[in-house]
Amino acid sequence: MDNSLLVSLSQQLAAFRSMDVIANNLANVSTPGFKREAAKFEEFVTHVAPSEGQKGIQSVSFVKDAGVMRDVSEGNIETTGAPLDVAIEGNGYFAVQAPSGLRFTRNGHFSLDASGQLVTSSGLPVQGDGGAITVTPDDGDIHIAADGTVSGKQGQIAKLRLVDFPNPRSLVKEGDSLYSTTQAPATAADSKLRQGMLESSNVQPVIEISHMIEVMRSYEATATLAKSREDLMRQAIDKLGTMPN
Repeated sequence: MDNSLLVSLSQQLAAFRSMDVIANNLANVSTPGFKREAAKFEEFVTHVAPSEGQKGIQSVSFVKDAGVMRDVSEGNIETTGAPLDVAIEGNGYFAVQAPSGLRFTRNGHFSLDASGQLVTSSGLPVQGDGGAITVTPDDGDIHIAADGTVSGKQGQIAKLRLVDFPNPRSLVKEGDSLYSTTQAPATAADSKLRQGMLESSNVQPVIEISHMIEVMRSYEATATLAKSREDLMRQAIDKLGTMPN
């Protein structure tokens, strides 16, 4: 295949990947604690033999998918009034117990299950310093202090486990606002919890839509270039076919 078509194809695949990431950001605008992502690309240069009319080894540059970069900046803190909604002000993650092991999230939209355990919106037990947190009817109204202490009318019930990591960008996203990691969790410092509030997504729809328009224009320009190249090749083949033997 002609190198120009291969270069065009790599650019179109990069545009498709960018659009997929942008669409996921827009789909999670209303997801508490969601962190926007951006596709990251690198230049891959290879060397080929010269074509007719060229001299010396030629360099051809392709687009290479280098993964996704996560923006870990904080979203806005919004008041919900729900007593079990908790927002993290500063760094850190809540620890939750999933079937596959300990997982971490910044989505503090919690509730109580039928047994009185504090759980995430998907039913995973939220962890305190001593394990799962259980609230009984005798505890009455629940108060969650800035340091994570959970208390009722009979006194302290538990303390929410808030952890942080040396490199939060390397956390592996598993869906449902959960992350996993091989890093050892440490107690989050200089962070405060806000009861009755949630951290909103840090996605800005206007910016994402503008990025989407840029990607679409780039894709269209590349597709037009590829079509022009195909048309030239077709015309050349047609002319060669009409030449006398």
